[in-house]
Amino acid sequence: MNLLGNGLYIAGHYEDALPVRQAELSMKRRFGRPEEHMLVAQSNLATTYYRLGRREEALRIEQDVYSGRLKLNGEEHEATLTAANNYADTLVNLKHFEESKSLMLKMIPVARRALGEGHRLTLKMRLNYAQTLFADTAATLDDLREAVSTLEDTTRTAWQVFGGAHPLTESIEGALQNARAALRARETPPTSA
Repeated sequence: MNLLGNGLYIAGHYEDALPVRQAELSMKRRFGRPEEHMLVAQSNLATTYYRLGRREEALRIEQDVYSGRLKLNGEEHEATLTAANNYADTLVNLKHFEESKSLMLKMIPVARRALGEGHRLTLKMRLNYAQTLFADTAATLDDLREAVSTLEDTTRTAWQVFGGAHPLTESIEGALQNARAALRARETPPTSA
């Protein structure tokens, strides 16, 4: 079932993948599979809901996965950090900026300590945090400056670790351009006609 669900998902057939993912999770519960397997199935289901635009449902599951990972693996485990990043990303997309910001401020230092400054996931978390700052229409100038500063630093690290052609480096650079544009727009007073 997992292979079928993954295949349908990868092929972009999210509507078809959904009942397979739901059945897989139900089957694992019925047979009392280990918690690790349940969390993977829940994460896959959340991703499918997200792709279908059912973000509130994805958010609830991602919150459960993050909580489950904390209990099962502790906060320094890569799977827990991945779950935290996924949860924060969906929070941003649903405009729950303060919750996302709080989670990232808590978990980025953990990722730095556990995985290192140049780890792919640490860089993704810092990107996510910066996007939380500049995507919020209520962001202050200080928030926008912090987003730019965070992304400048993250871009340098990504270049050192992955080079400029890596998709993650390109994503960070794109976010940096967006953050700088948001900052310029706020710093530049509107001109009167």
